[in-house]
Amino acid sequence: MNTLSYSDAKQTTPNFAQLIEKAAVLSPAIQEEIILQWFDDIENELQWQKTLEQPQPKLEQLALAALQQSHQGKTLKKGFDEI
Repeated sequence: MNTLSYSDAKQTTPNFAQLIEKAAVLSPAIQEEIILQWFDDIENELQWQKTLEQPQPKLEQLALAALQQSHQGKTLKKGFDEI
């Protein structure tokens, strides 16, 4: 089996390298729990990125309608705490 070593991976940030070093001292069981959570988190992040890269025609329509209403003076300017 051909596996990718840590040194072959893309360059990581200093914090990521430190994280790996700290995790390496944990028991194998805890490392596996962390790994499973990381895989899940990474898959979720990749899915979000893919979703956000897709065209959003309905959202574009709503945004254009909101801008048009704003230009026509049909909206009120409020902060989040005033909604």
